[in-house]
Amino acid sequence: MIRCTDIHKQFGTLEVLRGIDLEIPAGQVATIVGPSGAGKTTLLQILGTLSRPDRGSVEIAGQETGSLRGAELVRLRNEKIGFVFQFHHLLPEFTALENVMIPALIAHRSRSAAAERAAMLLELLGVGDRADHKPAAMSGGEQQRVAVARALMNEPSVIFADEPSGNLDSANRETLHRLFFDLRDRFGYTFVIVTHDNELAAMSDRRITMRDGLLVTE
Repeated sequence: MIRCTDIHKQFGTLEVLRGIDLEIPAGQVATIVGPSGAGKTTLLQILGTLSRPDRGSVEIAGQETGSLRGAELVRLRNEKIGFVFQFHHLLPEFTALENVMIPALIAHRSRSAAAERAAMLLELLGVGDRADHKPAAMSGGEQQRVAVARALMNEPSVIFADEPSGNLDSANRETLHRLFFDLRDRFGYTFVIVTHDNELAAMSDRRITMRDGLLVTE
């Protein structure tokens, strides 16, 4: 599902990634762990095409991403990639249903089909009764499950998550973690998750440890 080769990234004089080689197969929940400053989020952003490496290549579902520009890159993100962040980034003026529909509308799918799938995903993730609520009327755990539903809207090949449970209490954190594995088991989704949560890392199919811009153990 993901293959990256000799990934380097530098900001000014600081070399953040110093030659990363990594393959992640389809249907795996992989966590990336390590101390702050190890380069975890930078690597995740490069894998997710939100940033470009200074050197090296990234393939997602067999497609090399380095040559993609403009509309081609936007299409890849919209069709192949889902994102879940520590802060849910739901649009406050829209309901949960409308927030989840947005990726499908960007892909020019019909509003009725988008609404039907969004309602199904919200129900699947246990927040179907919050479909007509705006983010301010939902708990943090509910908002994050809506964000996961949005990430799944276009049936992506891989979901990238950056500290997705970092702002949740222990009960909601455990619920979200179980959800990732349920989705993997039921639909074969691939998850790549940056986390400081040792329990999530221990549950994962694969723990990838980074230190000083390098992979040190797997």
